[in-house]
Amino acid sequence: MPDTTARILTLRAAGASLVVELAEPVPRVLHWGADLGELTETGLAALALTGEPAVLNNSIDIPRRFTVWPTEADGWSGTPAHQGHLAGTATAPRLSLAGTSHRPQAEGGELSLDLTDPGAGLDVIVTYRLEPSGVLGVQTRISRRPDAAPEPYDLAQITTMLPLPRRAAEILDFTGKWSRERSPQRRPLGFGTYTREVRRGKPGLDSPYLVTVGVPGFGFRHGEVWGVHLAWSGDQRYLVEQLPEGAGTHAAVLGGGELLRPGEIRLAPGESYTTPVCHFTWSDEGLDGLADRFHTLLRARPAHPRTPRPLILNSWEAVYFDHDLDRLLRLADKAAEVGVERFVLDDGWFRGRRSDHAGLGDWTVDPVVWPQGLTPLVDHVRSLGMEFGLWVEPEMVNLDSDLAREHPDWVLGPARGVGPSSRHQHVLDLANPQVWDYLLSALDALVGKYGIAYLKWDHNRELHEAVHGGADRPVAHAQVLALYRLIDALKERHPGLEIESCASGGGRIDLGILARTDRVWASDCNDPVERQMIQRWTAQLLPPELIGAHVGSGTSHTTARVSSDAFRLTTALFGHAGIEQDITRCTPEELARLTAWAALYRELRPLLHGGRTVRADLVGDATLLHGVVAHDGAAALYCWARVATSPEGQSGRVQLPGLAAEATYRVRVRTELGLPSFHQTSGPAWLTTALDDWLTLPGAVLTVAGLPMPNLNPDQALLLEVRRNDWERGGSAEGDPGDR
Repeated sequence: MPDTTARILTLRAAGASLVVELAEPVPRVLHWGADLGELTETGLAALALTGEPAVLNNSIDIPRRFTVWPTEADGWSGTPAHQGHLAGTATAPRLSLAGTSHRPQAEGGELSLDLTDPGAGLDVIVTYRLEPSGVLGVQTRISRRPDAAPEPYDLAQITTMLPLPRRAAEILDFTGKWSRERSPQRRPLGFGTYTREVRRGKPGLDSPYLVTVGVPGFGFRHGEVWGVHLAWSGDQRYLVEQLPEGAGTHAAVLGGGELLRPGEIRLAPGESYTTPVCHFTWSDEGLDGLADRFHTLLRARPAHPRTPRPLILNSWEAVYFDHDLDRLLRLADKAAEVGVERFVLDDGWFRGRRSDHAGLGDWTVDPVVWPQGLTPLVDHVRSLGMEFGLWVEPEMVNLDSDLAREHPDWVLGPARGVGPSSRHQHVLDLANPQVWDYLLSALDALVGKYGIAYLKWDHNRELHEAVHGGADRPVAHAQVLALYRLIDALKERHPGLEIESCASGGGRIDLGILARTDRVWASDCNDPVERQMIQRWTAQLLPPELIGAHVGSGTSHTTARVSSDAFRLTTALFGHAGIEQDITRCTPEELARLTAWAALYRELRPLLHGGRTVRADLVGDATLLHGVVAHDGAAALYCWARVATSPEGQSGRVQLPGLAAEATYRVRVRTELGLPSFHQTSGPAWLTTALDDWLTLPGAVLTVAGLPMPNLNPDQALLLEVRRNDWERGGSAEGDPGDR
């Protein structure tokens, strides 16, 4: 067996590993997935030997290897790692290894591979960073050498790919629309290329979000799965590809990258392009295992929110554009009474903004509606002990605005004239330094003058014909980078400022925007039936403390569905909670339930915002069981919800995921929000006790045998609290962070 061990490099963390062989001329991926352990020299040599595939009939005459930079030079007939040209030449890249940096750590580490293509004058650095969470981030920098030919190199696409085994045979990704974001869709993996492209200038309401491939039938709690997410807030491209000849000894590939418009990236000598990070994950514990890795990754960030996530009241569905000071003061009074900690003034406060037809871009307070500015409201909100937040949409402009009239050239679009409006608005050209300076100055002045703690940063239309200048140069890529710089600069000036990423609801949710914002607005839809699903799948990537979840009025603003307040309150509890309704019109009974809910949120948020998200695998979607379990297993909160009728009369025994079978637990129903409407005469028997007091049950009964759950009417939910017997009330569960 040849000695190749010195040329095999490994990264390992949290039960996952990446193994790369420094083969010539381009390194190859020997393994990505389950940790293979501390391989001996013999083991490493065996992995390299078994990484060599057969030479097939009617094929190239050497084994086809799957390299870190697959191209036709390897005999790879699939999607190449990169595409580009020099004025129609240099279209067959042939890279070779020029250098390596390997920095393993106890948990994870980094591997950088320097590749070069002298013919095109290109240098490429591919960097793999395995985080302690087991998430593998891959980023590439491609550069033109300073002494390269003077013609610009037109970069068409860079795609980051990792291999998949034959057993990864089913794809899960997402689609959606306004008020129904992150709708899952499954399909078998066949031969050919399954591609999802985003051409909206943002991830979009139909974002693929997180493309997952796994063993057929994988679920929340079972099955081996591999996933990829692109941390980029603009155009995207994901793919799963399976060729009949495979990918080396692997069967298929999974990957993604920024979708580049023609002519968008033209590299002159000395210039470079850096890809967004592709985050790859593997788990043998189903979708919950995948989600847990991402949640761990995000919570480890230095900038991750550490303070308790304040209960919010947002004014939009309370007053819409009717900004009357007395009405808003009364709303603030009621908010403080029920326990709100952050009051947010939504759209309608700036000059000329009486509807969504005018005013965008004029970021000064309307002197007609607010003759004293926002100061009277801001001071009153603060006097009640609440923070003050404000809605903005800096990237957009109405043509009916002073800004558009004074600077028509600041509107993004072709030289011959802009296209149709969307929601009566167009896009500002953030890549124009004058536009960028104006927005930073306007936002800085607002935040500074009013001491704003929180900006709800909206983005309500897609980018079509994202070009500027007389030559109509594409700028979708530059627009995203300018946005990132704008947020970064604003936060540098105001270190305590928090920002929400909102884009017609959940249209811009990705780890690129979340590297600089503090939560997302999951959807404009507060209908609890829709929200149960939207929040369920948003949590596949994000932990609950980053997901805005508000309780709306009894009649949904977006669907007109009428729901009980208990169901709405229970649903909104599992996220960064808030209120989105005119609570000055609530009855005393409704206000009492809101107050009880606010207290319950404050009590439970250390668990909700620090524990592990778990979801049960149930037959059909009529019922859902989801919850959060403390990392040490000492505490849990579950939601048993019914969103539709179903043929069966009984639920059967339902396992509570995440608990320890060998432990003993106490169980009770939290009744502060009111009981759901039951579709039964009585029972099950355990419920009678749990409604009144703690019920002690073995973990094996709860998590292995399962509980027979009560039969609920549609649009109803039950809150179930579980505590391990040795858990002491008065302290947070072991292993949980403090109150976030």
